[in-house]
Amino acid sequence: MPRNTIIMGAAGRDFHNFNCCFRDDPEARVIAFTAEQIPEIAGRRYPPSLAGPLYPEGIPIEPEARLGDLIRRERVEQVVFSYSDISYPDLMHRAALAQSCGADFVLLGAGRTMLRAAVPVVSVCAVRTGCGKSPCTRALALGLKSRGFNPVVVRHPMPYGDLEKQAVQRFASLADMDEARCSLEEREEYEPLVEAGLCVFAGVDYGRILEAAQQQGDLLIWDGGNNDLPFFRPEVHLVLFDPHRAGHETLYYPSEANMLLADIALITKTDSAPAGSVERLRQSITKAAPHAQILLSKLPIRLEAQTDLRGRRVLVVEDGPTLTHGGMPHGAGYLAAEAAGARILDPAPIARGSLRETLRKYPHIRGVLPAMGYSPRQLSDLEASIAAADCEFVILGTPADLARLLRLSVPAIRARYEFKDAGSPGLLEAVCERLGTAGGSP
Repeated sequence: MPRNTIIMGAAGRDFHNFNCCFRDDPEARVIAFTAEQIPEIAGRRYPPSLAGPLYPEGIPIEPEARLGDLIRRERVEQVVFSYSDISYPDLMHRAALAQSCGADFVLLGAGRTMLRAAVPVVSVCAVRTGCGKSPCTRALALGLKSRGFNPVVVRHPMPYGDLEKQAVQRFASLADMDEARCSLEEREEYEPLVEAGLCVFAGVDYGRILEAAQQQGDLLIWDGGNNDLPFFRPEVHLVLFDPHRAGHETLYYPSEANMLLADIALITKTDSAPAGSVERLRQSITKAAPHAQILLSKLPIRLEAQTDLRGRRVLVVEDGPTLTHGGMPHGAGYLAAEAAGARILDPAPIARGSLRETLRKYPHIRGVLPAMGYSPRQLSDLEASIAAADCEFVILGTPADLARLLRLSVPAIRARYEFKDAGSPGLLEAVCERLGTAGGSP
């Protein structure tokens, strides 16, 4: 009899693990996905067109809070954990629950879910959400393009809408994102790359995505999500480390696995790092992954409007995932407003609807409004919250241009991280050298 199986996820890695290891396996019967971290994902179904012939009715997606009941009711024999950026204690609490209900708790090996490409792959991953992958990916892709490569970016999944329509997605313009009705969370990742003239693939079925992407470019850049491992087997595995969270590389899953696999370990944000944190990270990396080449970089923040903000009342809106499961109290917008001498307003009194609940759930967030935009309802709550603020400017620390999506009654100023090397060799030189030795020259 097939082994009854539950895949624990957050609308991304869980679907990929299913597609790689369970979709065509008659010895396993996946009775449900569970969903956590991402709001409003539970209640859907993984559709039959993606689930395959063994699942003619698709697969339900249940709230993770129902995990224990599902294990007992369905006599589940194994629970496969399939999402990222979770502390080791929280991971093992889930393992204890599964085991106490009678199920095995399974973590799939990295090699089982890395697809092999016909062209070279450079993966950009990290040990926590919010380390700076997006500006790093953008700078690296443009640098490789200047060296004669034709790079295509493949982004870690964010399928928060119609899964069938999102099976394989290609974005080469802002109009492509409008047509696909991308959520704010998706736009935050795709928009800066597209604005830089790069093509981005994403979706649900990464076997099909890989086929499409490698037909278009001669090199793929895997743009990772959270602190997850890459879905494609890389020639060069680049892992980012945040000195503001030194020590987290051994406290979160799968941070440590990423560190152990790193070819290049890039310590970011050295221009704002707490004293001693860069050296602490260097020692941690050297101990765990002595083979990794350690590089340093800066992430200076650029305000896109040259406005004197000293003493002016500003509301800061930051990238949501960096604050929530990334654990950061604030981001680029807050730091830019503080450096400009602005008077930063407390968002708690004006937070509306789901944003009020987000601030309650994540009390470590301080002085900023998280840009939660997984759904139209959340985007509406964000617009209403900003409208309720008695501010003169809105500082947008989000990678996407919120001013295109929201009706704002006050001027908006974007604050963006830019990637800069902080030593020699630089990142581009190090990656190109490794690609050359791996046979990846154009």
